[in-house]
Amino acid sequence: MHNAAFKTLGLNWRYLAFEVDPKRLRAAIEGARAMNFAGLNLTVPHKLLAFKMVDQLDKSAKLFGAVNTIKFEKVGGKIRTIGFNTDADAIVLSIREELKLKLSGARVLLLGAGGAGRTAALKLASERVAELFLINRTRSKAEQIAREITKRFPGVSVSTLYPKSNVDLILNATSLGLKPGDPSPLDEKQFSLRQAHAVYDMIYRPAQTRLLATAKKAGCKTANGIGMLLQQGAKAFEIWTGKPAPLNVMRKALERNVYGD
Repeated sequence: MHNAAFKTLGLNWRYLAFEVDPKRLRAAIEGARAMNFAGLNLTVPHKLLAFKMVDQLDKSAKLFGAVNTIKFEKVGGKIRTIGFNTDADAIVLSIREELKLKLSGARVLLLGAGGAGRTAALKLASERVAELFLINRTRSKAEQIAREITKRFPGVSVSTLYPKSNVDLILNATSLGLKPGDPSPLDEKQFSLRQAHAVYDMIYRPAQTRLLATAKKAGCKTANGIGMLLQQGAKAFEIWTGKPAPLNVMRKALERNVYGD
């Protein structure tokens, strides 16, 4: 999607993928700085590691404790690294666009308390959802995030148990659904999909996970994570180039690459 956007705007830029061992991440960032890269995107497990490896943190990175985008900026003859988090805003933008859902005052069931789950939980809390139910296989992780939210966003009610009544949104931030044989991340013995208005799965490949297929049958509005991937990429593009991202071009290129023609 980035290369398609560069071409559309007539920029002589290239977006390239590199596999980097976590132990060599600092060296990779320094190498990119030395080679005058405009920026970097980072994925798991580098997002948490990079938080302590950049010269400066944008407020988005400070708020969510993770860096998925780095910008190299020349200041006084030197190049400094600035860390951003474009994932959090992308989650909300995608939910609003794909599901037409108002998050302020909503009741949300969030599945997963890993890196993606933590970012999603904090962003939802910052959007002033009314109630947030955090479910994770290791309950202590969910409890840790719940304590952080209670401290930072005291107006949001947080629980680490399944809700007893209907919710506006179920958000899957786990990896369950990536493989064909994966079970659903939702324990339907404890909560029925018929009690949810909408279901968002961060997974985008496959396009329809078991959770989304079951949710559709239950009458829920559904969306996968392709919109989130697009939005976080578009924001990174704007950080690097200072130009508005050509969203339609990027979406078409992304969908063609992920799902084929």
